[in-house]
Amino acid sequence: QVQLVESGGGLVQPGGSLRLSCAASGSIFSIDVMGWYRQAPGKERELVATISSGGTTNYADSVKGRFTVSRDNAKNTVYLQMNSLKPEDTAVYYCNANRVATTTAYGRNYWGKGTLVTVSS
Repeated sequence: QVQLVESGGGLVQPGGSLRLSCAASGSIFSIDVMGWYRQAPGKERELVATISSGGTTNYADSVKGRFTVSRDNAKNTVYLQMNSLKPEDTAVYYCNANRVATTTAYGRNYWGKGTLVTVSS
């Protein structure tokens, strides 16, 4: 069984920075794509950023130039550096691991439980 555990959320003032981390654990051989999604109150979950095992990144237009996604393949960990935060970035941020290869399965998609980011003065 694969588990994703996020950390690093919290309260920050507009213009501030936060760094989220997500570690995947379990009998993992590889993870094709890792990334972050977010869900604000009353809204649907949306893509924030993803990164492939080869380092190819993809960002939502709303965070380009402010957020940076990175990963450590050896540690099965993905990070999200968030700078110049805005109140509209307030949401629960979810970690995602897609097309995961384990000792018993391949191709499954996993989600973390989420970490709350609140941007407010």
